[in-house]
Amino acid sequence: MTVHGIGIDLLHIPRVVALIERRGPSRLASRILSPFELRDFRRLKLDKLDENGQGSMEAATRFLGVRWAVKEAAYKALYPFRPTWKDLTYTTFDIRTGSKPALALHPNVVVSSQLPRLHVSVSHDGQYIIANVVAEAST
Repeated sequence: MTVHGIGIDLLHIPRVVALIERRGPSRLASRILSPFELRDFRRLKLDKLDENGQGSMEAATRFLGVRWAVKEAAYKALYPFRPTWKDLTYTTFDIRTGSKPALALHPNVVVSSQLPRLHVSVSHDGQYIIANVVAEAST
């Protein structure tokens, strides 16, 4: 495997909370999420409480924060190629299928015949989300 680039991003969740307070969750989501991610985001019930009595705004904040960190890490790994927010789609671990987290690049404009393969890892704890992306050069 030839590495095109490596990117990492550390996100402090209160930064996302501040963006949501200024723009609203739906407006921020429509700005940074791909159509696939936006569909999943809209399935979140933003006005409901979960079984623990917690607002689902926490789920929305984590959903947006993870994707923000993943995409920031991807920008660093893909440099000098500069995709838009919506050109990248992150899918999380699926317990039903056992599929691992993945990051797909769907550019609106074809910049080359071969796009890098992306590998992603995300972790979150407390007030922080960290994402790492490795872009594998196409051969």
